[in-house]
Amino acid sequence: MDTWRFWRRGLIAGTAAAAGLSRGSAPMQAAAQGAAPATAPRRGLECIVLGTKGGPRVGPGRSNPGYVFLVDGVPYLVDCGPRVTSQLVAAGIPLQSIRKIFITHHHNDHNIEYGNVVNLAWTNGLNRPIESYGPPPLKRMTELFWELNERDISIRMADEGRPDPRALLNVAELDKPGVVYEDDKVRVTAALVNHPPVEPAFAYRFDAAGRSIVFSGDTTADDRLIALARGADVLLHEVIHVPGIDAIVASLPNAATLREHLIASHTPTYDVGRVAKEARVKKLVLTHLVPGDNPRIPDEAWTDEPRRAFNGEVVLGQDLMRL
Repeated sequence: MDTWRFWRRGLIAGTAAAAGLSRGSAPMQAAAQGAAPATAPRRGLECIVLGTKGGPRVGPGRSNPGYVFLVDGVPYLVDCGPRVTSQLVAAGIPLQSIRKIFITHHHNDHNIEYGNVVNLAWTNGLNRPIESYGPPPLKRMTELFWELNERDISIRMADEGRPDPRALLNVAELDKPGVVYEDDKVRVTAALVNHPPVEPAFAYRFDAAGRSIVFSGDTTADDRLIALARGADVLLHEVIHVPGIDAIVASLPNAATLREHLIASHTPTYDVGRVAKEARVKKLVLTHLVPGDNPRIPDEAWTDEPRRAFNGEVVLGQDLMRL
């Protein structure tokens, strides 16, 4: 019993410390979560690529989709694929410092850790609301997530004196393009993109401090995305390697159906350079690689065709890359 009381006092003290850290410095917050201390926040707009592998398969190597946009050091999370919470910690981003979450569409490689990010931010000392934005049924998904975790939530609220996390997540559903968030530092604009059979699906553009970064979400080569990305400094665009897909699906019983879906709803290497050229962006970063877990596909297989169509800089995305 004495050991239990000692452990419980330490837990509650740690909870209070975490709450205080959420108002403190980023290096202290990161240390509290086990991450390497972050340096002083950079000014302006940047993006950390948390994961560059498309699809729901989880394994060694590249992580699944997730991107954190930083505006004067304040994090805005775009998509919540598998491992995104651990990748945020690896990037030195305290979970409780996240202020906005944007979901591009409802495939599980983009939303499966949506609730977990908020829940774990709460247990790490979140003390102010997070706002989330995404297609319907985001509100219902949020309600169901809280129901799934109701037992744990009620125990921690009673036993550890935590606030109700359901009051710390405000949801806004998006069903049309346009400016979805704006304050005195950043403007976030959404465009509808083509990702059948998922509707709606969005791309997002961040404009801040005279800089612009666009993430395509999952899409084919789409004129609406080209318009959204016009003149951007960086375009993060999904891409598929068709020969690599053919090698994978050849041994699957649903090969024809899966291949048809992938080709009809994504952008091949031979088309993504044209998108960047027509959008007149400065840099094209290839991400959401499918297949992203085949080490036998050389880097040049991803970049050669885009470089033939686009004269700007073409970069093959890497996990934890900063842009």
